[in-house]
Formats: sequence, structure tokens, C-alpha cells
Amino acid sequence: MNNRFAFNPVRAFEHIARKMNDLSTDFDKTYTFEIGAFMPRVDISEDEKYIYLDAELAGVKKEDVKVTVNDDNLLIIKGEKRKVSESDENKEQNYLRNERMYGEFTRSFTLPHNVKKDSIAAKYNNGVLEISLEKIEPEKPKEVEVVIN
Repeated sequence: MNNRFAFNPVRAFEHIARKMNDLSTDFDKTYTFEIGAFMPRVDISEDEKYIYLDAELAGVKKEDVKVTVNDDNLLIIKGEKRKVSESDENKEQNYLRNERMYGEFTRSFTLPHNVKKDSIAAKYNNGVLEISLEKIEPEKPKEVEVVIN
């Protein structure tokens, strides 16, 4: 009998591992998700002059949100969605259903190199954080003529 076509569990596992590696390599690396109880959803769009990032932060106070950009071109949105504590109302509540998520969150996005970092604008409107990122014309590569001897 020819063993060349027999099932080999090690080879099957290697094949699955290669496929998983390919999948993770192909995943879009322009933004990342961090783990947290509450994770705001984000829409990203653009036009000729701007990139727009809209984060849904219903129930989050403006003062509980912080937006930063670091030297690695990473835009970071941090904040916390706080649960109204029982002590605020001086009574105990027995939840029949509790579906809303609370807690600290962090979302980070790698900015393209054609964004003007010093003109990033953000506003908070009806539970949506709206961030505008102005695009700039990328520097053209310099060309130096080499003298041929």
C-alpha cells in the first residue's frame, strides 16, 4: 500500500497553522481593537481633503474621553463608559436584564503618512466623537542625477 496518500495529522495541523498565519497576515493593519468591556464602534470615511473618523460613544461623557496622537502615527482614543452606581440613587436595583456594556476602552488607529498631525480636529456631538484629519500632499521623492564617468 502506498503511504503517500495516507492521512497525516501532523501535516494537517501544519496546513491549518499556515492558513491561520496567512489570514492574520492579510488582516488590515490600519487599525487595531483592544480588549475591554465597552468597545465603541467606529466609521472611517474620506473625501479629497480629509479623513473622517466617527466613534459612537453613547452614554460616555465628553470629559471621560481623551484623544492623542503619538510619534508612531498612532491615533489613540481612550475613555470610560461609567455605570450609574446604585449609591447615586440610594437604593438597590435588581436587574431583570443587563445588556449594556460599561468600562474603560481604548481604540487605536495607524494614521497614513499624508495626514497633517498638527491640524487634527475633534468634536463631540450627540454621543458621537467626530475627528477630522486633514490630508497633505505627500513629499515627492527627490531625484539626484548620477554623473556617469
